Amino acid sequence: MNESALLYGPLEVAKALATLSANILAQRSEPPALVGIRRGGAIMATRLASLMAVSLGAAPPLGAVDINLYRDDWTRARALPKVGRTEIKFSLDHRRVILVDDVLYTGRTVRAALEELSGFGRPARVELAVLVDRGQREMPIQADFAAFTVTVGQDEVVEVCFAQEGEEDRILLLKKA
Repeated sequence: MNESALLYGPLEVAKALATLSANILAQRSEPPALVGIRRGGAIMATRLASLMAVSLGAAPPLGAVDINLYRDDWTRARALPKVGRTEIKFSLDHRRVILVDDVLYTGRTVRAALEELSGFGRPARVELAVLVDRGQREMPIQADFAAFTVTVGQDEVVEVCFAQEGEEDRILLLKKA
């Protein structure tokens, strides 16, 4: 990656997460369970759960999935995928589940996450919340909740940085070399 441009800074990201949280809670009467896709989606789900706890009086159930073994391109991506932990310590049966990721691009990551979720029960419904929808789908998947929608070229990457990773919250647009 050569060039980078700041798309959104800490204040915009904080406001976007607060708005996403409020929109998710306002959409339906039943409280959601949040499942973040590792890495950025899991961080984002934790942040959303904290925001929701203020309105709900308690944090909603929170889990995380690692989709590396469910990817359809893992053999091309690297010889041996680095597999993280999936942590869902509650049943998904009959729940409203919000699947959370930082960037929605081709839809393949979400497809893999849905496949992994099926091993943890049968939710009443699964909704998708993302911080950035960058378009250019390869799968018929769309976000139910998206804070930002950006149009970028095939030679560009959207990178989300969170304070939990030791940086300030921000969203960058990177040009591939």
